Amino acid sequence: MAGGVSASRAANLEASGEMLSTFQKRVTALLAEFEGSAGSTTKVGSQRIARTSLHSGSSCFAEAEDLYDQYERVHERLTSLTKTLGLQIEAIGIAVKGAKIGFSNLEEDLRHRFWEIQTELQQEQDSAQREKAGKPDDKLSDSTGSGTGYR
Repeated sequence: MAGGVSASRAANLEASGEMLSTFQKRVTALLAEFEGSAGSTTKVGSQRIARTSLHSGSSCFAEAEDLYDQYERVHERLTSLTKTLGLQIEAIGIAVKGAKIGFSNLEEDLRHRFWEIQTELQQEQDSAQREKAGKPDDKLSDSTGSGTGYR
């Protein structure tokens, strides 16, 4: 047993370079397909309705305002989810390449991008948990005037 895993289990976890290359190509193709689809972050974000489309002239009724507010919440969440999905697919592609050649052998910019994505996804998750708990989102503040913000 090496590192708490039996030799037979460790052998089952090994993946050939060819399998990883094939998987990486599939992930890359999925990301390209996703970014070109109607579900891409850009396209979902641009599909909006105006508040004024729910009422005519200056007259307005509360139900229309409530409907629009709900629409905005759902639209914002869908936009966030499509962005998260794209980031996760990108991170999987980098991780697969790292699994194939060793993460330390990845180009510096890919390692940096991988950790950048991980940080962004963690911030999104933290923000969603705060929102679910009914707590306000922590925003960066900069009371020092240095322009470098801190929490």
